[in-house]
Amino acid sequence: MTLSATSELVEEHRFPCDNCGADYRFDPANGTLTCDHCGHSQPIGAGPWKGPAIRELDFDAAATGTLAEAEIEETRILTCPNCAAQVEFDPATHAAECPFCATPVVTDTGVSRHIKPKGVLPFGLDERSAHKAMSDWLGRLWFAPNALKEYARKGRKMQGIYVPYWTFDADTKSSYSGQRGVVYYETRTVMRDGKQVQQRVAKVRWSPASGRVARFFDDVLVLASRSLPKQYTDALEPWDLPALEPYRPEYLAGFRAEAYTVELQDGYAEAGQIMARTIERDVRFDIGGDQQRIHNIDTDISDVTFKHILLPVWLAAYKFRGKTYRFVVNGRTGRVQGERPWSAIKITIAVTLGLLVAAGVGYVIATQQ
Repeated sequence: MTLSATSELVEEHRFPCDNCGADYRFDPANGTLTCDHCGHSQPIGAGPWKGPAIRELDFDAAATGTLAEAEIEETRILTCPNCAAQVEFDPATHAAECPFCATPVVTDTGVSRHIKPKGVLPFGLDERSAHKAMSDWLGRLWFAPNALKEYARKGRKMQGIYVPYWTFDADTKSSYSGQRGVVYYETRTVMRDGKQVQQRVAKVRWSPASGRVARFFDDVLVLASRSLPKQYTDALEPWDLPALEPYRPEYLAGFRAEAYTVELQDGYAEAGQIMARTIERDVRFDIGGDQQRIHNIDTDISDVTFKHILLPVWLAAYKFRGKTYRFVVNGRTGRVQGERPWSAIKITIAVTLGLLVAAGVGYVIATQQ
């Protein structure tokens, strides 16, 4: 049994307790820095770590390499040789285990330049609550192996990971051309079973349509990591983005943060696809009618801004018969997604019982006839 994934890994941020000198950790239940050694706590924002307000950054400046140097940070990154995860480690760390796949790795001294995070959505669930959410989810999987459910019941350790995302804002104005279709009906006389009957036939009357639509996009969310299957992280949505806090490293105390591996330009390309789908829906609504045909959409995009944010995920993995199954839990809502195994024994029993029931029903019907 082991943890698993794929990504870029970042160090745990450490803050010494004011009372005993041990490390604080961020406590999701109380929203404070708490020392597990002596129990001392202090509110977030106290001390020297208070961060600036969340501010959007200019995309064109970043794309042309003219982003202010103050928005860039250098971190010591290790790439996992097994899953390609990249994690930043504390300089005092000489050996560690990848939190995504549990591969023993020796830290490197290489330095990576990254755009700094601007916002963080703090963990709202502690590990025990995340375990319960995962255990409840597994309990609803009828054909999952009992060994997997037993793993969850034993409460094996989960990893709290802040996963990187990009958000994009943009002002869009689109002109379009197409056709509006209005359904109408004609009555025809047709032959059916040797008789003449009247039948209503639906037809569409098309007319030219053109116009303009405008939309301001706020916080188009794009995953900036390739470490976990995207269908699982996407399924953890919605995220409570209005609850984002300005980035402060003390929120990361006791957790790890993953560095982004999807570059900004690639993230913007995906955001463009998301915006295009929304604009197409706007155009269809503007065309109106019963059906729509779109011939062309010409969109002008301006005032594009972005920010790098961190969202909370609890991660666990279970190695079953040589294959690793990963489970992710939204660190705010408890929503669970994961790779589920199937128990061949349970499926065989279910199929056998189904055949026996079908045979019994068939026998009863035969005897009654």
